[in-house]
Amino acid sequence: MRILLAAAALACIGAVPAGAETRIFIIENHSDYGVDECLTSGARCGKVVASAYCQSRNFTQAVSFRKVEPSEITGGTAQANCHTAICGEWVAIECTR
Repeated sequence: MRILLAAAALACIGAVPAGAETRIFIIENHSDYGVDECLTSGARCGKVVASAYCQSRNFTQAVSFRKVEPSEITGGTAQANCHTAICGEWVAIECTR
């Protein structure tokens, strides 16, 4: 088990070049974007959507993306940015350049 964890850790380290700038964006996953299922479900199309989001913020590509719970978000962002009576889902997109 330890060998598998070590191998996974090394694979993750190699995914982003040393010295690369990364940033994690937390965004509300609006269903009116038409791509909400791609981001929250981990579907293959999510990589394209996440990378397009990163590029719109002057980053090169998405390193990862995943659904996050409002309780994982610090600083009240989830409640402050809730645009509906019932808050939707949130996505963390890690971008690199």
